[in-house]
Amino acid sequence: MATRWGICSAGKISHDFTVALKTLPSEDHQVVAVAARKLEDAQEFAKKHSIPQAYGSYEELARDPNIDVVYVGVIHPYHLKTCLLFTNAKKNILCEKPLAMNTKEVKEILASAKKNNVFLMEAVWTRFFPASVEIRKLLAQGEMGEVKMVRADFGVPLLHVPRAVQKDLGGGALLDLGIYCLQFITMVFNGEKPEAVQASGVCLETEVDETVAVVLKFSRNRMAMFSCSAGVELPNDAIIAGTKGTIQIPCPMWCPTSLIVKGKESQYPLPEPYLPLNFINSTGMRYEAEEVRQCLLKGLKESSVMSHADSLLLAELEDEIRRQVGVVYSQDCH
Repeated sequence: MATRWGICSAGKISHDFTVALKTLPSEDHQVVAVAARKLEDAQEFAKKHSIPQAYGSYEELARDPNIDVVYVGVIHPYHLKTCLLFTNAKKNILCEKPLAMNTKEVKEILASAKKNNVFLMEAVWTRFFPASVEIRKLLAQGEMGEVKMVRADFGVPLLHVPRAVQKDLGGGALLDLGIYCLQFITMVFNGEKPEAVQASGVCLETEVDETVAVVLKFSRNRMAMFSCSAGVELPNDAIIAGTKGTIQIPCPMWCPTSLIVKGKESQYPLPEPYLPLNFINSTGMRYEAEEVRQCLLKGLKESSVMSHADSLLLAELEDEIRRQVGVVYSQDCH
């Protein structure tokens, strides 16, 4: 039986996710409906992707009985409201990252998913790439010895993009780009909470962070650091340094297709898209989609690879970093 997807929002990321789904067997994954705030947008999206049903509201999608799971691709200030709409309609959810604007909202979403007994996962697609699976395997086997240092950078010039700079749209480098570095570090340290977080950053006139640098100290004198920027291009790579060797994750570290382990490079190619993509390597979203299917088949309500605890830790760290940098969203004030 195919997992039947509903797509919530007809934007760029939803386009790429739908293209990624088509790289998986149609007997496993089917997109059965799409919803947008305007019916004509949904219809245009449906036509482009051969989706049988188009809705002009998210509420109609929530009422559709033929959907197993909803992919939420709206911008993050709307994640709370949208996720609650679907959890209360007893729909399973894969929600784009960041899961919400702050810890308080994340807790609300997780509580609602639990109360309604539905599956929910934050779509941190990076964790499901074959390269990421290999990293976790190498670390679990102790191939790198004890990891002493992790570094990651992600910066791309986005100051011309409204959603990246406008406060009411959830702008700021941390929630858009830094989250990739942060999730990488928390993955390497296996969901452990750091003992100390030191963050410094510069903000735009719109009062969101343009560039942030963070140092994290973990137990047993292990360190991590990352930088993110919406103003300039950074190396966009990452490194894990252990007592027995290093793993380098070349650019793009947020959607990796190669690893250099102790100097030896391995490739993890992605399937080709059937339509042009908006973002690099987007067919790699297929792996998170397949994870959702496997969890649903097993009757699970969360994924062990990107668990509810993982989402909560990410939100808590993001809140602390923003507090130190001085970024406050309206969602933080009530």
